[in-house]
Amino acid sequence: MTALRIAIDGPSGSGKSTVARRVAQELGLGYLDTGAMYRAATWWALRENVNLDDPDAVLAATQSMPLEIALDPQAQRFVCGGEDITSAIRTSDLSKVVSKVAVNIPVRKEMLRRQRAIIESQDSADSYSAGRGIVAEGRDITTVVAPDAQVRVLLTASEEARLARRALEVRGSADATALAQTRDEVIRRDRDDSTVSEFMTAQDGVTTIDSSNLGIDDVVSAVLQLVAEARS
Repeated sequence: MTALRIAIDGPSGSGKSTVARRVAQELGLGYLDTGAMYRAATWWALRENVNLDDPDAVLAATQSMPLEIALDPQAQRFVCGGEDITSAIRTSDLSKVVSKVAVNIPVRKEMLRRQRAIIESQDSADSYSAGRGIVAEGRDITTVVAPDAQVRVLLTASEEARLARRALEVRGSADATALAQTRDEVIRRDRDDSTVSEFMTAQDGVTTIDSSNLGIDDVVSAVLQLVAEARS
């Protein structure tokens, strides 16, 4: 059987990470969070005392980054230079500066090379998925990284829904204070990412799912239906 590739795109707070992990678990596939790779690159650059405003230095650091990624959807881990940085790359301080790395075009090309290599690795019977395939999610996954994926999804949601989800994820609450603290972060990330990817507009062959009023189970079921159709 040909390895299955599922690409899930969308903005912050659309639910793509949760949905991608669930779909990967259901199908026994590997799971790759491409956005977390930019967080890892940011962490590594800071660890190496690189000025994030120096694009050439950031590129050099990214190219030398000794990053290993475990593709288990129930326990994805990021290890850099022998150190488990899975939690370290999710801090609010790092979130504030990761866009400086993510908008660096040469860095994106290096990441593209690494991301495609990881996706292709799951074609092998010796890989984590035993050749079943992978679910990859990120901002430009359906158009740039994996445009040949059998299933490509753009997961969207209203700004209100996205803010509430992101606030709950990062701050553990979706009250007025948490929403206000989260709003600038989400708007800034959308603005910065829009300079390097068209993640808010579905391209030909990409199915849009609006998750604003859907539960996670509903969205997962919709993606699994697309998989069944692609396999038929």
